[in-house]
Amino acid sequence: MTFSWTDIDEIAYQLTEQRGDINPLTVKFTLLRELVESLEGFKPQHGQSVNEQLLEAIQQAWIDEKQDEQDEGEADGDKTGYSPNQPFR
Repeated sequence: MTFSWTDIDEIAYQLTEQRGDINPLTVKFTLLRELVESLEGFKPQHGQSVNEQLLEAIQQAWIDEKQDEQDEGEADGDKTGYSPNQPFR
């Protein structure tokens, strides 16, 4: 499957899958562009321009995707919050 700059949700998903070790909040747009261009399956359309607004949308979608992944992990029992030793009776 191939995708291009306008496939923001797919880019966010692929960044989470392929570059999950990176915190999207710390990525500058120059690096983000390089990361997207290096993703497996990424093929930009001829003449398609990349601007700050597009990169910002990709970064936000990536942040949301990582948050969704964390929320799913917590729902599956990976919670680290409070749990009583003896449940209320």
